[in-house]
Amino acid sequence: MTLPSPLSRIRIGSAPDSWGVWFPDDPRQVPWRRFLDEVSESGYEWIELGPYGYLPTDPARLREETARRGLRVSAGTVFTGLHHGPAVWDTTWAHVAPVAELTRAMGADQLVVIPSFWRDDKTGKLLEDRELTPQQWRWLTSGTERLGREVRERFGLRIVVHPHADTHIDTEPHVARFLDATDADLVALCLDTGHYAYCGGDSVRLIETYGPRLGYLHLKQVDPRVLAEVRAEDLPFGPAVARGVMCEPPGGVPDLPPVLRAAQALNIDLFAIVEQDMYPCPPDRPFPIAHRTRRYLRGCGA
Repeated sequence: MTLPSPLSRIRIGSAPDSWGVWFPDDPRQVPWRRFLDEVSESGYEWIELGPYGYLPTDPARLREETARRGLRVSAGTVFTGLHHGPAVWDTTWAHVAPVAELTRAMGADQLVVIPSFWRDDKTGKLLEDRELTPQQWRWLTSGTERLGREVRERFGLRIVVHPHADTHIDTEPHVARFLDATDADLVALCLDTGHYAYCGGDSVRLIETYGPRLGYLHLKQVDPRVLAEVRAEDLPFGPAVARGVMCEPPGGVPDLPPVLRAAQALNIDLFAIVEQDMYPCPPDRPFPIAHRTRRYLRGCGA
């Protein structure tokens, strides 16, 4: 039997998202201590902060809680609506700064930036047009570059922008337009394999085309059968997740080994953080899935 080549440049982790955590506080989510216990027991060493306020925001306390479980933080996450122009900068920075501060205090150097949704994640209510105007594209790209510069200068972090379903950076054309219009020195890419497949994209092709822009990976798969239903009904992302559109690997798409091999071929160090959106979910469901997923990824050489 030939064993898979070790993916020596890929560091595997997980996130509160894989435990059904989407909000700082929600009675349907597992308590943060249980998340930390179970992610460690599943065999992961790296975690993301998740929604700000879910994990303790006091760095000393969080360092103690993670260290005694053998965990380290890979990144924090923020949501932005920079396509609305300079008028939203102050409110954006007020949201970003505390997350960036905690991320830095935990020894991480990446900040995942997710664009705001164009429709309500639960009700499907249209919040704005699905397509940006040329002016909004200029605001989005210039604002993201400013964010990258400010976050680097003030906190020493790199931003990695996360294409996401039901946002304006989603499909292959939109992702390409965004990357082509932003400075590679200021803005890197967080490729979420599940979201990109959800929006019709090819992760391997994206890595091969924009390899130098890749700064971070989220490993996720979609169930093609459920995705077909989601597209036919034009479901918002929240109800799609509740229906099970994101599934446990290796049961969906994209096939993860080719993605991991393409990332390894870039010859750069990358985090690959497992995220299986499952909000809401029963509290006993995430741990067995996380354990099996970690074992599967080891079998892939990660």
